[in-house]
Amino acid sequence: MKSTDFIVARNDLQQCKFIETQLPDAAALPDDALLVKVDRFAFTANNITYAVLGEQLKYWQLFSAPEGFGNVPVWGFGEVVASRHPAIAIGERLFGYFPMASHLVIEAADVSKRGLRDAAAHRQGVAPVYNAYARVSGDPAFAGRQGDYQALLRPLFMLSFLVDDYLAENDLFGARSVLLSSASSKTAFGLAHLLHTLRKPVRVIGLTSAGNTAFVEKLGCYDEVVTYDRVASLPSDSPVAYVDMAGNGALRETLHRHFGDRMRYSGRIGLTHHDASGVEGNLPGAKPSWFFAPDQIRKRAKEWGPGGVDARFGAAWSGFAPKLEQWLTVTEGRGPAAVSQVYLDTLNGRVPPDQGHILSLAE
Repeated sequence: MKSTDFIVARNDLQQCKFIETQLPDAAALPDDALLVKVDRFAFTANNITYAVLGEQLKYWQLFSAPEGFGNVPVWGFGEVVASRHPAIAIGERLFGYFPMASHLVIEAADVSKRGLRDAAAHRQGVAPVYNAYARVSGDPAFAGRQGDYQALLRPLFMLSFLVDDYLAENDLFGARSVLLSSASSKTAFGLAHLLHTLRKPVRVIGLTSAGNTAFVEKLGCYDEVVTYDRVASLPSDSPVAYVDMAGNGALRETLHRHFGDRMRYSGRIGLTHHDASGVEGNLPGAKPSWFFAPDQIRKRAKEWGPGGVDARFGAAWSGFAPKLEQWLTVTEGRGPAAVSQVYLDTLNGRVPPDQGHILSLAE
């Protein structure tokens, strides 16, 4: 049996192709190993961030690819089609981090009623969340369209949840307004929803392109929406926090120079505008810093105890999920042509903000 894999050139993300890799026969699987068919996965701008930071944050090491190429990690669902683990049956459904491929071999470890992890040697050394798989067979929250929302937004909303928690833990760094760039992105409007709901009276200001303004205004979770060419018109007489989802250095420089010492926090989250330039050093105000979600998870897991993060996140998700039907249209694509098209469209900023793509390479 062979797997169909979609791979990209690490030094030029515009270059991509499909390859076939040989899979072991079911009888030849190592003890405790699973052969999983990757039947549905989500693809968003967040996956482009994984590719841009693939070397730096070790995303490329998670799934094998030929020298000079990488397999972009995605969140999705897989079906166990062969199992050498006594506690995991053929037909089980798993939710977690998969390659853009039709199949994956998992070395199952730490198996519980709720989940398992992949103990493959090359997957160690990254945040544990990237090796964890939830056992979701029969769970209505992970079935049908609700499952698609989980794949598209649950990992992104976890990031939104953690950024909101970090800002709240630090009393918003004294800011009276929070600015979110790439305001139409799924992580940004998840964070805006939390700030708007939980952190009043702070004002939530969305920064976006002219073409996405109507969508961002329709969301109803921003107090104000400002296009990028008008950011210098914002009042600069009160403290602000900036959450940078875009990675646009020129925009960051403009905002820092406009707000000066009133820029109390400048956190870098994503890289949707990964090719934009700008001055990195010696900016007025708070020094720009990367927000690394696994650090916040580890901290809160220790402070909140077993199940604490899941319980709080679940409560936040239950307030967010009902809005998704109004905000998002799910589009499904199957086969190599659909996968490569969505990848290139997302890489080059051609996907409308109200679209969510669910893809498959499985036959």
